[in-house]
Amino acid sequence: MFGEDAVRFARAAVESEVRGASAPDRPADPRFSEMAGAFVTISEYPSHDLRGCIGYPYPVLPLADALEQAARSACHDPRFPDLTEGELGGVTVEVTVLGVPHEIRVDSPGMYPDSIVIGRDGLIIELMGRRGLLLPQVPVEWGWDAMEYLAHLSMKAGLPPDAWTHPAARISAFTGEIYREDSPHGEVVRGE
Repeated sequence: MFGEDAVRFARAAVESEVRGASAPDRPADPRFSEMAGAFVTISEYPSHDLRGCIGYPYPVLPLADALEQAARSACHDPRFPDLTEGELGGVTVEVTVLGVPHEIRVDSPGMYPDSIVIGRDGLIIELMGRRGLLLPQVPVEWGWDAMEYLAHLSMKAGLPPDAWTHPAARISAFTGEIYREDSPHGEVVRGE
């Protein structure tokens, strides 16, 4: 029920943003009032090509606020043109509710790959004033191993692929509860 409420709420926020309508009603579940990080991903259907993905990695807002703001912002992801009303029936909405990120502490950067569990860990890299984040489902979707995951994480931050090996790099991990529509306005399923 929680996951379905989260996705339906995010979908309503996407549609209200695109249509210029009023904000959707907030779910009654008390979890939506708790501080939590969250991402909203909009994907084209059936290709699953990314159409927008924005969120809050840290628990700085109540979950309902984080979801609504992330959903509205994902409609205007700077990597893509703004989402249009004509596209609403051809996209799916996915919600990732994040656990609190924690720094992965290792004796040397070469130990990072052994400290990561693909499919469980989302990652954040911070180095030289840059930061990049990849959700836990991304390496699963692309079939990456831990080394490829770290390389893509580095590039997401606008850094060279081996930036994660820099002694000053800080790598944090977080978990995520993933819920998504199986088709536009379709059944909500738990993600991997």
